[in-house]
Amino acid sequence: MSHARRPATFGIAVLLAVAVAGCGGSSTPGAAVHVSGPTVTIKDFAFSPDTLHVKVGATVTFVEEDTVPHNATGSGDASFIKSPTLSKGQTYTVTFTKPGTYPYTCTIHPYMHGAVVVSK
Repeated sequence: MSHARRPATFGIAVLLAVAVAGCGGSSTPGAAVHVSGPTVTIKDFAFSPDTLHVKVGATVTFVEEDTVPHNATGSGDASFIKSPTLSKGQTYTVTFTKPGTYPYTCTIHPYMHGAVVVSK
């Protein structure tokens, strides 16, 4: 039985597709974003809601809907919140594993603040 060999470029293309698909925290810029679960929307130079209450184990999705880039960056106990710079239509997800209050800001626009309050 003979097996046709695929060109090496096919394998590389598959690996790249899997790598891109596996990268969490983004979607196609400008595309409609459909998210389930707790969400923080970034629009009009604000995080909405500015304070989000969730239970331990919740995964929160930040959805960028503004016309200019933003990020969400925590400090101290919230330093694990480190989104890349997001453009319109992109998302970033973070899972909260301990109770507490986790403040974050947009380092591009430091007057933009928000917090996630996590309870048991």
